[in-house]
Amino acid sequence: MAKTILAVDDSGSLRQMVAFSLKAAGYQVIEAVDGQDGLEKARNQVVDLVLTDQNMPRMDGLTLIKSLRGLPSYARVPILMLTTESSDDMKAKGRAAGANGWLVKPFDPQKLTEVVKKVIG
Repeated sequence: MAKTILAVDDSGSLRQMVAFSLKAAGYQVIEAVDGQDGLEKARNQVVDLVLTDQNMPRMDGLTLIKSLRGLPSYARVPILMLTTESSDDMKAKGRAAGANGWLVKPFDPQKLTEVVKKVIG
């Protein structure tokens, strides 16, 4: 059974690129338009990995991560930030919220797939 990834980003074109890359590598992808949508979808189905942007309307990535980490079913699910934010301060905030890793946009689809494979197989 294919592993499932929740991709959360307010950019439709970026979500499409992420989904296309990961589906081509054999993963199932659930797309969410912002943190609030992502949290609702995560509550409906536990996924194997969450990829989230930081800057989004309604709920940003750090708030989403903290919310997910508050759910028992997401205590150990890997969460990666995929964002234009690359400062050490923001990365520290991401780690403190519970993020397991960080990828900076724009991203290389092959690199994304390699990182996902390392994290969830």
